[in-house]
Amino acid sequence: MELRLENLTKIFTNKTGAETTAVSELDIVIESGTLVGLLGPSGCGKSTTLFMIAGLEKPTGGKIFFGDDDVTKLAPEKRGIGLVFQNYALYPHMTVYNNILFPLENLDVPRTEAIQRVKEMANLVGIGELLDRKPSQLSGGQQQRVAIARALVKKPRVLLLDEPLSNLDARLRLQMREEIKRIQRETGITTIFVTHDQEEAMSISDKMVVLDFGIEQQYASPQSMYNNPDNIFVAKFLGNPPINTFEAEVKKGHLMINEHKFMKFDVPDGLYDVGMRPENFRATEEGFKIAIKDIFHIGRDTMIHFDFNGSNIRALVDSDNIEKGQKFVHLTIKSERVYIFDKKTGEVVNHG
Repeated sequence: MELRLENLTKIFTNKTGAETTAVSELDIVIESGTLVGLLGPSGCGKSTTLFMIAGLEKPTGGKIFFGDDDVTKLAPEKRGIGLVFQNYALYPHMTVYNNILFPLENLDVPRTEAIQRVKEMANLVGIGELLDRKPSQLSGGQQQRVAIARALVKKPRVLLLDEPLSNLDARLRLQMREEIKRIQRETGITTIFVTHDQEEAMSISDKMVVLDFGIEQQYASPQSMYNNPDNIFVAKFLGNPPINTFEAEVKKGHLMINEHKFMKFDVPDGLYDVGMRPENFRATEEGFKIAIKDIFHIGRDTMIHFDFNGSNIRALVDSDNIEKGQKFVHLTIKSERVYIFDKKTGEVVNHG
């Protein structure tokens, strides 16, 4: 099921009449059968967007289409959605079986068919042997599987997940995000996944929408967005360790570092913000020489801190190329992995 958002906008008005724009003219197409992550910092509008798609929030403007159907004004129960909340929202007095069965009873699905669908969904999410248990007898990961099974048993047109892994510990988060990806692949259902965790979004999403203050910053596949950010916000938001940024001048087509020509770029002369990801540095016998300020060994890699054009820069390099007690190192970086950002707009100016 293709999902289309056309100029979707949500403005909240408080008691004094002051307005806050939570989502501003969001305009994206989510292809049928894909898993799309809505990503951004707290308060960026990602959950509000999800709730408008679900019908739990009424848009101030714009439209929502499921395929060719305009669902903008439809009630949530008429949209054909499956919704999984952060806190699972299971019925504590019901067994796993009855929790999954409950939506089908409301839809008056024939008993025989309902029982079959409950068993199919339970097996799909890996809880087929837990149907007689109560939620209190389950781990957090198991409860999450029940919530997903309950959302899927209705055979929804769209599956919506609102920060579904935030209550799990690190090990379970990793396991469950892999499970969500598997379940989504097996069902082929169009899925929107809200998270503030960039690693989580990048690991399972076919595409990601990065939002900031309700405004779309970029919509692309995770690797494409990481390698080719549209602006400095996206570049800074994605990546751990984060991208290095500093101010530098382009003079006569050359990026100037400490008054020396560093690289040639086809951009107008002037002051820019420059971005370089730590992992894109290489320790070699050539390149520019830097004095090592701090050094941290991280397994197979070594993190070097050094001063560069007045800023503290991190370089993540192969440990085999750094000797114990080394004071200086020569580094290189590929020009296609150096990002030049307009200082006023923040937009990247040296990538297509």
